[in-house]
Amino acid sequence: MQEQQPGGDLYFKRIPIIPRSIKGPFRRFKSAILWLSFAVYFLLPWLPWSRPDAPAQAVMFDIPGRRYLIFNLVVYPQDIFWLSMLLFIAAVLLFFITALFGRAFCGYFCFQTIWTDAFIFLEKWFQGERPARQRLLREPWSKGEKLLKVGGTRVAWVLLSFWTALTFVLYFGYAPELLRAIFTGEAPAAAYISTLALSISTYAAAALLREHVCTFICPYGRFQSAMYEPETLTVHYDKKRGEGEAGRILARAGLRDRGERQGKGHGDCVDCGLCVQVCPVGIDIRDGLQYTCISCGLCVDACNSIMDKMGYPRGLIRYDSETNLSKPRPEPVRLHWKNLKVLGYGVSLILMCAYLFYDIGHRNTFEHSIQQIRQPLFVMLSDGSIRNRYQIRLTNISGGEELYSISAHGLPEGALDLGNFQQVHIRNGKSVIIQASVQLDPVRAAKLHEFEFHIHSGKGDTVIDTARFFTSK
Repeated sequence: MQEQQPGGDLYFKRIPIIPRSIKGPFRRFKSAILWLSFAVYFLLPWLPWSRPDAPAQAVMFDIPGRRYLIFNLVVYPQDIFWLSMLLFIAAVLLFFITALFGRAFCGYFCFQTIWTDAFIFLEKWFQGERPARQRLLREPWSKGEKLLKVGGTRVAWVLLSFWTALTFVLYFGYAPELLRAIFTGEAPAAAYISTLALSISTYAAAALLREHVCTFICPYGRFQSAMYEPETLTVHYDKKRGEGEAGRILARAGLRDRGERQGKGHGDCVDCGLCVQVCPVGIDIRDGLQYTCISCGLCVDACNSIMDKMGYPRGLIRYDSETNLSKPRPEPVRLHWKNLKVLGYGVSLILMCAYLFYDIGHRNTFEHSIQQIRQPLFVMLSDGSIRNRYQIRLTNISGGEELYSISAHGLPEGALDLGNFQQVHIRNGKSVIIQASVQLDPVRAAKLHEFEFHIHSGKGDTVIDTARFFTSK
């Protein structure tokens, strides 16, 4: 890519990056992550999951019902703490991975990378390998071959973008019914607006912008250097070995054998350019570590394939650390995790995950709040007795309909009046407000300052909440 020259135009013309396909362990790992991600994303809305009072869908975000169904877990808006903890865990996990392996998240797990990979696969399937795609790029649109192949590619991209957007929308309703409603024109307007917006954004990000998302839009590439350590493993070019004293040079006659090259001062890099051709962001890793590098390892596969053909040792481009590469004789690559930053990230991850799972596992089957009605704080009746009133709110989050009973300890018999709500049935995800009153004669009221509400659920959960009894302001 061209750099902005002082006094020049603000923008430069984009040079299309047409990556070449390559085989190797990193490419296989990327493909495995792609297919696994697609399988989870596109099939999860269709996975059945039996529930007593909700659609049989494994994952569904029930916005009208204000609940999020995730297998056996039902999450409510009041569980916002869980979301906050998940975001903290995701951030620390990103820092932890970056400190160990550089920008590996971007290279393998980022949505932008995964969908761009899929779009490139479709491009290759319709148009052929890199030379064929370059030839089509140069040809005029008047040629039928270009119209057919490039047009077919873009239709496939549009379909994948639409399928991606539609699948996202299906998470917000019962997938079979919502899909039928969308195609029969009976779905809410929000479903059509969301599908259109997400289709356009997916197409723009994976078909048009591609590496520009990583280079100019995503902030991660800009601040990742703050998380790097000299011992961080990331993709590096072994410049000493590749350049030698006389620099890299093509493997022509008299410079094919490694001994001949070293005798003339040349390194192992045969300047084939394959590492640049396979790079999805179009950089030359031989220019050193760059913020645009997403550490996908495809250049490692490319270089190793050339080393194998030449009969040279592998690893001219490899995952390694700056510390190891700066040594006169680099040692075998190993993971450096014994430093304060990495250990701090690791301990934080363990503690936050443990607390989150503990909190989820020990959540009560219902939530409650008891508030004293303070307008007025107490009422003195005509017979001299004193009455306090309380508002009890119960929310059922058990996953099914439940029966709740309320009692009071520390009060004389008959002092608590719950009306007709000594026992109350509450449907899952619903709330009920119960008005309670406590009435005591003046003598007992003067001696009593606190008592306890006991709330019992049909599943055996019990909560005890202390309440005050007021006789004066």
